[in-house]
Amino acid sequence: MMALLFSWVVLPSPIAVAGEVTVVKATAHRVKDGRFRFRVTLRHGDTGWKHYADKWEVLTLDGKLLARRVLLHPHEHEQPFTRSLGGVKIPGHVRKVRVRGHDKIHAFGGQEVEIELPGR
Repeated sequence: MMALLFSWVVLPSPIAVAGEVTVVKATAHRVKDGRFRFRVTLRHGDTGWKHYADKWEVLTLDGKLLARRVLLHPHEHEQPFTRSLGGVKIPGHVRKVRVRGHDKIHAFGGQEVEIELPGR
């Protein structure tokens, strides 16, 4: 009985192990129509459909949402992973943005990345 109780107290649940989403890297490339294409690399201990990194966002430094890339499935066996989003229109006065990740349990809160926009 004590061994069972000990394992319950000491061993973390899969949800606790997965933690929050870490933005490992983010880049922005200006495309010919003046919009931007973002490539974002995330790390998260996806544990299946109930707990996985389900989106990332591009925001102004003061928190205004500029773009969102929804992720439709877990990436349990592909860590870290990179996804892109093109056609992002960003106001001319914005020189720097931040990128954050989201997961189904913890929402936002992991490591974010700030990047300077090229050609600004």
